Amino acid sequence: MSNLLWKALVVSPAILGATLLVSATAIAAPSTTKEVSTTEAPAVTEFALTPEILAQATPAANDAKVIDQVNRYSDEGKESTSLSQVTSVSQFSDVQPTDWAFQALQSLVERYGCIAGYPNGTYRGNRALTRYEFAAGLNACLDRVNELIATATADLVTKQDLATLQRLQEEFSAELATLRGRVDSLEARTAELEANQFSTTTKLVGEAIFAVTDVFGDSTGDVNNTVFQNRVRLGLQTSFTGRDLLTTRLAAGNAQAFNVVDNVGNTIPSAEGTQTFQIGSTGNNNVEIDKLTYEAPIGPAQVYLAAAGGRHSHYAAVNNPYFFDKTDGGNGALSAFSSENPIYRIGGGAGLALNIPFGQGGGILRPSSVTLGYLANEANAPGAGEGVFNGNYAALGQLNFSVGDRLALAATYVHGYKGAGSNLFDSGLNLTNAAGTPVGVVGTQQANTLPNASSSNSYGLSAAFRPSDKLSVSGFVSYTDVVGSGAGDDFESWTYGAGVALSDFGKRGNVLGIFAGAAPYSLNRGANSGDVPYQVEGFYKYRVSDNVSITPGVIYLTSPNQNSDNDDAIIGTLRTTFTF
Repeated sequence: MSNLLWKALVVSPAILGATLLVSATAIAAPSTTKEVSTTEAPAVTEFALTPEILAQATPAANDAKVIDQVNRYSDEGKESTSLSQVTSVSQFSDVQPTDWAFQALQSLVERYGCIAGYPNGTYRGNRALTRYEFAAGLNACLDRVNELIATATADLVTKQDLATLQRLQEEFSAELATLRGRVDSLEARTAELEANQFSTTTKLVGEAIFAVTDVFGDSTGDVNNTVFQNRVRLGLQTSFTGRDLLTTRLAAGNAQAFNVVDNVGNTIPSAEGTQTFQIGSTGNNNVEIDKLTYEAPIGPAQVYLAAAGGRHSHYAAVNNPYFFDKTDGGNGALSAFSSENPIYRIGGGAGLALNIPFGQGGGILRPSSVTLGYLANEANAPGAGEGVFNGNYAALGQLNFSVGDRLALAATYVHGYKGAGSNLFDSGLNLTNAAGTPVGVVGTQQANTLPNASSSNSYGLSAAFRPSDKLSVSGFVSYTDVVGSGAGDDFESWTYGAGVALSDFGKRGNVLGIFAGAAPYSLNRGANSGDVPYQVEGFYKYRVSDNVSITPGVIYLTSPNQNSDNDDAIIGTLRTTFTF
């Protein structure tokens, strides 16, 4: 508060002198305070002219604070907060005799009668001061001082006061001139910001990923080359009430997954080894709206509405800390499999979801919640077999439990429908591999390909345990039963995995993670498919700064296409993520 007072007072030496005169003669509290709190100082009644305060007012490091305060009192000045004169400090309902500034207020009210309060009987001493309020209070004090000088009936204004005022003005003339210039500069900068601001309700967030990656192995490694890929996202986050969020995100990129090849040279339409930055990439750096969602509370429930790019993992608890980065961002695990339980990859697009708390908890069991969601990836198409309810869709139900502060559990069910030529684990996207063949987001060909229209029922469990603040253990398992409309279309799919993450490893913000398991697979579907395709990933995210991180990592794939005769593959990646 003292900084604001000085920046307002230096506009006029006459105002400065009159206010110093009143405060020097009337304030009972000591005037040599070395530190003035911005949350405890009174509105206009007390300050100390000390070198410490001047030092606080002059450093360039305070510019951001001043701009913030300017914004605050500029907005507050728009309120209907007319001031009214009071005759006793007891008229203020929010000023108590135990307050540190009570005596100063009492002196100014009862000896000078130049303190004004609000019509509701409050003084609001801990509140930021507006220029209008300062002018009103100062005007009352100046009128009273002029009256005392004109009538010469009081000893309250003495020659010693005037001499002290003159000496202080001379001693700090250089500092006052500097402050006046800085205030003028800040006002100009503030006016420029207000005149050119994009929106009062929207902020821009962005992410850019550069990734150098290659795959090694006698079969898959021979047909792929080292690549340098990118993905860029720019999002507008808008809040209309302070509790809601409208997200409009643009994306472009050229990233695509490697071709997986069997031991005889055939390209396999598999999503094994797909990395998160390769999801949602247009492949040729064309710009598109890849996410348009709105989230808001309605009563105790949290509502999620997606018009485009909706994902189950946007609204449901994934329980995979440090590996999961919401919406396949560039700060979690490298692979789509390690990022989250593949059950959340069944379906996506447009739809509605609710997260509803229930139960009071108590003891070791904390309050729980139920999550319900419905997403359709052909919701915009009016043709036959399309639309919100007749096209591809996935409905999710999930129960969430917290046990103490260290353990989170979730039980998930997803019912889905897919048309002919779809992939089961596709996140509602139409992805293709480097050969242009449609593939899923995660899992093998046998667990994804749906040659005919099919319905599915999936059941999953996930858990996250935090033994300490810097150690996290998480895991999941899910099972899917698929019933197709054609002969031989029925099959079952399994997936499971677990990981350990060490946060702040080597440096604050760094993460070392290891995740292993079996990506979605279906045994005995198709020829030579009888082996479990295990995947192991290790990565180390090194935070260069708050906005830049570098993540080297390795993904090891065994038995591609669920066939141990196929050569194992190793993917090496160096990912750099810029966030702004």
